[in-house]
Amino acid sequence: MDWGTVSTEDLMEALKEVDWSSPPRPLNEFFNKFTIPRSSNKWNSRLKCNLYYYRTNYFLMIIFILGLGFLRKPLAIAAALSTALTIAFLNDSFAGTFSEKATRFVRQFSPHLAAKMRPSLTPVLRGRPSSKRAVHICGRPRWQFVLMSSAVSFILWFVSCGLLTLLWALAVGLLATIMHASFRTPNLKARLNTFREEFRAVWRNYSEL
Repeated sequence: MDWGTVSTEDLMEALKEVDWSSPPRPLNEFFNKFTIPRSSNKWNSRLKCNLYYYRTNYFLMIIFILGLGFLRKPLAIAAALSTALTIAFLNDSFAGTFSEKATRFVRQFSPHLAAKMRPSLTPVLRGRPSSKRAVHICGRPRWQFVLMSSAVSFILWFVSCGLLTLLWALAVGLLATIMHASFRTPNLKARLNTFREEFRAVWRNYSEL
């Protein structure tokens, strides 16, 4: 895959739909080899490839930096976690996995309630879905969970007075992410993993027809 031809919008869309449940890459691979890109095109391609391949590592690194910044503000930690959960709900894979695990947990105590938490089936016309199925969480539209989590995050940030600390921590985390993604040399394993996930996405779209 030529990452130089991938637009920023396509990258964001891929990060939204990709499976985030995969474990992070090993640290010996994450900090393995660094080189200076030879041109702006090489840097652009390398940045997108590393952001996609090491997405879980970057997410955990930013969470770690936020945790260090909020060591003396436990309420701000809860606000950061609530904000992270809000962002995670926007990912289709995370929303589906969260809904499935929550339904399984509720089924242990109330099978009837768990049945109500399952999303309704998409109507099928001529052997194909009539439209792209909307993402539901625990039987409710996703936007309801995003709105509720956003409201909780706003209240916690307001009470904790940790917005300035959040901005500094995010700035450091994003700077560290961009620096690593710019100088980490993409390896063959990253390219092969990208091809495999592309094949899974195409096969998933084909199976939905």
